[in-house]
Order: sequence, then C-alpha cells, then structure tokens
Amino acid sequence: MNVGTNVGIGLPIGDPTTLLTWARRADAGPFSTLGLLDRLVYDNPEPLVALAVLAGATARVRVQTEVLLAPLRDTALLAKQAATLDRMTGGRLVLGLGIGGRDDDHQVTGVDLRTRGRRLDEQMATMCRLWWGDPYGDGVGPIGPAPARPGGPQVLFGGFKPAALERVARWGDGFLAAAAPSWAGGLFDTVRGFWKEYGREGEPRLVAQVNVALGPPDVLDDARARMHAYYAFTGMADRMVAGLLTTPAEIRAAVTAFADLGADEVMLYCYGLDPDQVDRLADVL
Repeated sequence: MNVGTNVGIGLPIGDPTTLLTWARRADAGPFSTLGLLDRLVYDNPEPLVALAVLAGATARVRVQTEVLLAPLRDTALLAKQAATLDRMTGGRLVLGLGIGGRDDDHQVTGVDLRTRGRRLDEQMATMCRLWWGDPYGDGVGPIGPAPARPGGPQVLFGGFKPAALERVARWGDGFLAAAAPSWAGGLFDTVRGFWKEYGREGEPRLVAQVNVALGPPDVLDDARARMHAYYAFTGMADRMVAGLLTTPAEIRAAVTAFADLGADEVMLYCYGLDPDQVDRLADVL
C-alpha cells in the first residue's frame, strides 16, 4: 500500500508499562508518529511525561500529543516543558492542542469550562513569545530552553467548531481531525479557507485520526471495551465503538480516503493493549 500519506500510531492508554514495547516496534516499522491522548480525571498516563520516556527509547518517530488539554496547564510551565522535549528530541515533538469538554477535568484544576477557548488563545500568545526568546513580562523572563525548531514545536489544533478551526490559522501549523472522511473533508476545507484569510504561506498540515483494532477476537473485544469506557461520558459510546475499524480492508480504505482528501498523515488510534497490533498494522501498510 503506497498512498503518499504518512501513517502514525495512536498509543493505547490502559497500561503505561506496555508503551515502550509499542514505541520501539513502531520506530522500527513504517510509522511516522507516536500519538497519545490527554485526560486528567482518568486512568491514563500524563502525555508529556510518557512521550518524553518514549522519545528516549526511539530514534526516528515523532512524538505527538493528540490532544493536550492546554487550558488545564500553567502556561509558562507548558511552554518550558514543550521547548525542552522539542530540544531534547531534535525537533521530534508535535504539540497537538485542544480545549477539552469534560467538566471534571476542569473542576480539579479550577479552570472555567466556559472560558477555556479564550484561555487557549491567551496561552498561545504567551507561549509563542517565550519560544522566540522574548521576556515573559515586565521584569520577568525570558524562559528557556530554546526549542529545536525556531519559534517552537510544530503545533496542531483539534476541534470541530469554527473557533477551533480558525485557531489553526491564527496560531498553529496544522489541524488534527478526529472525524470520519465524510466529515473531515469539510473540516479540511474550512481550515484551508481560514489559512488563506490570514495570509499564511504554504498549506496547513492536515492530520486525520481513525480508531482501529487488529487481531483475534480477544484483542477486538478488549479494544471495544476500553473504547466504550473512554467515551461513556459522551452518551454516544455505542456509536463510537461501532465505528472502530477491525479489518485490513477497512483500514486501507480509510487511509486512502483521507489521502484523497489531502491528509498529510493518518493516525491509527489503538485502544486494545496487545502490542502485536503494531506488526499487524505494519503489514496492512
């Protein structure tokens, strides 16, 4: 299979101790990126810490948050953490950012759920200044280290509403679409439109995400159960699980469909813990 689109692995969150195995196998295979989602009030590894460990165990693949819930974090510390990871990996960090929608995540950090989008815009203004080496403010700054990539790591934004899509053109380098091809095409077009409105050069990086599981019935059952638990808060868990791709043909078709829409990369997000899925997915490609 060769569609000219990079393919990454979205790592399972159920057992952090398995992730080194996943990462090393992906690094040795055809995959471009390791992705890890973010939640606070959930049994998942903290993504920046986990990806730092995985980056040290790999040599080639990018490490990507998809998406890090930036409004839950202190801005200056997040800028420093991202710059450090970017510098120490030689520019392999991709910082996927979003605002999140869980009340409990925001409650435990004291962040107002209603103003999280505005907070993210304010955070980006500050982080971009810090990554360029400017002072934090009057009498304070600058905050290092300088990232490997001038101006900061590559930033992708996830989301579906116009404000989130516009944010790509205002602050970012690209868009992370957690949507089926039938929906993603319109989102891609909207992002491209905002990109032109803001006079940005080139094209936004477009990254798609699709949920997959590949293996014998016990692997598929494990993936469905974990995915259902993760999406239970939405009230649409059954529908989400029904969209899980579980055959090589389905996965190839999805990658091809996203490539036809102009996606630069497709992340195959896994919920089942069996690391042999890395090798099975490699065979699909």
